[in-house]
Amino acid sequence: MSKETNPSKQLFRVVIVGHVDHGKSTLIGRLLYDTDSLPEGKYEELQEICKRRGTDALEWSFVLDAFQAERDQAITIDTTQIWFNTDQRDYVIIDAPGHREFLKNMVSGAAQAEAAILVVDANEGVREQTKRHAYLLSLLGMKQIGVVINKMDMVGHDPEVFDKVSKQVTEYLNSINLHPSHITPISARHGDMISKRGDNLDWYDGKSLTEVFDSFEPASAPYAQPLRFPVQDVYRYEERRILVGRIETGILRTGDTILFSPTNEKAVVTSIESWPKDESKVEARAGESIGITLDERIFVERGHMGSHDINAPMLSNVFRANIFWLSHKPLKVGHSYKVRYGTHEATVTVQSIDRVIDTDDLAQHERAGEVARNAVAEVTFRARDLLPLDPYSDNNRTGRVVFYDGYDIAGGGSVNMDGYADQRRDAPKSENIYKVDHLMTADIRAQRQGHHGGVFWFTGLSGSGKSTLAMAVEQALFEKGYHTYVLDGDNVRHGLNSDLGFSPKDRAENIRRIGHVAALMADAGQIVITAFISPYQADRDRARAASPDKFHEISVYADLETCEARDPKGLYKKARAGEIEDFTGIDSPYEAPINPEMVVDTQANDVATCVAQVLRYVEQQVELKASEETKGEKAIAV
Repeated sequence: MSKETNPSKQLFRVVIVGHVDHGKSTLIGRLLYDTDSLPEGKYEELQEICKRRGTDALEWSFVLDAFQAERDQAITIDTTQIWFNTDQRDYVIIDAPGHREFLKNMVSGAAQAEAAILVVDANEGVREQTKRHAYLLSLLGMKQIGVVINKMDMVGHDPEVFDKVSKQVTEYLNSINLHPSHITPISARHGDMISKRGDNLDWYDGKSLTEVFDSFEPASAPYAQPLRFPVQDVYRYEERRILVGRIETGILRTGDTILFSPTNEKAVVTSIESWPKDESKVEARAGESIGITLDERIFVERGHMGSHDINAPMLSNVFRANIFWLSHKPLKVGHSYKVRYGTHEATVTVQSIDRVIDTDDLAQHERAGEVARNAVAEVTFRARDLLPLDPYSDNNRTGRVVFYDGYDIAGGGSVNMDGYADQRRDAPKSENIYKVDHLMTADIRAQRQGHHGGVFWFTGLSGSGKSTLAMAVEQALFEKGYHTYVLDGDNVRHGLNSDLGFSPKDRAENIRRIGHVAALMADAGQIVITAFISPYQADRDRARAASPDKFHEISVYADLETCEARDPKGLYKKARAGEIEDFTGIDSPYEAPINPEMVVDTQANDVATCVAQVLRYVEQQVELKASEETKGEKAIAV
């Protein structure tokens, strides 16, 4: 729908959003007319439609109504793309529906745009859908926003009304980190301040709407960003394997070593294939759809992400997403969905609903029970396998995700990895290392000591009572004749892990080291009790993997309010004051155990009760069975 565009000018996509009936369609229709962008005969068709429907004035919104249902309902029900141009550049206008029932279409349209125009009725001001649409623009990472205060003719072109509504809009947009470049008063019906300035708004000396369009800056080419090459498919042509896909960001050259995630396999690019064929092509850039061949036949399939070694995507089986939920069925903890981004698809389960945001007043409801339709929330998801992930703040091309419930789009949003460590593990640096078998088996050690070894991993928030409980259990076991030792977080960090901080990466390394030390001690027959916050389930799972038959995860439970009230070391107070960064429970997440062997409630029970519960469990796990005792007696007799 346009006059012919100029191929020498840049094409720029702008989405127009706003509350239903605030005049978006009228605005676009008038914009097309004023810029001489209506197709031939469209103006006459519009006159005939209005005459047939008995309307005195031209209804510019009818220009966009591609479906009879829209005219009957007088609302836009789908995104519509319209081409128009100015002297400076060609545009694609994405008209997004304002009605809340069609929010999914609005999101789909906005995700394609480089800039947005928010339409606000001068008489009604900021309404529910105005706020929701603006919040979704913020969620989608939109940086360039223009605002038009429409229907100024309905308020007598009053500059004071314009000033009042402008302040209202600016206050809300700034609260969600959106900063409009221009706020323009217009009358879409009469064409004031659209392409021509008109005489009714002579008190306004800012840009007209078309000038606002031309002031938007084209997005910088993503060549300088790290390479991201999502694999679309693998073609087999004669004896060659060609990996095909579109480069989302960065530059790829022949001779580059490419790392494929999540498998961590590497190979060198031997050729870049293009259509039509170009034998001289040795480089491809963001936006190009290409094929590549490799020097090795490594395992690569659809959904794998190609990158360089440096600045590779994170690998994690857990991520947080800022989402907007579109399904009629609410999102709930424990429900599973398909997540798609780039060419990757995986099944994820809702681990926690961290907060639901009321877009009207930005109130945050912590740990809400569900996310209803059209709500915005911060949600933590868990996958069975490692996923290659880019936080949206690092890469807006690969950091957006879409959720499916069955075959229906259920929601979408952006990835946020704050507080989560990269779980990518490099290949071992040591070579020529061989495992040595001991002459004394674990069973022989157990018979000598009268019990098996084991790792009893206490996890919980700071202040939950882990250390207190661990030390008391150790003393009780020792007095009963058991060989036991406590590995405590603070004590270990004084020596073995004194080189580590509290970043997600250092936390992961801290637990990795402790997991292996505990496993060695348990293999030697010790009852090892650990007392670590160990906030990430993935890290605790790796600790379990070091000694899978002897590992017992014990959740030491007390809620955040109780732990903060105890605050034995004054750490919560410092964290609240900003003196400690990445403090678990305050500005860094804690993932409660998914399926622990035991839960000890220190909030509801005193220390003595908790010690007795743990002591009983430990003794059951490490005791020698009758058959083992008999075997030991025979060995001694011989």
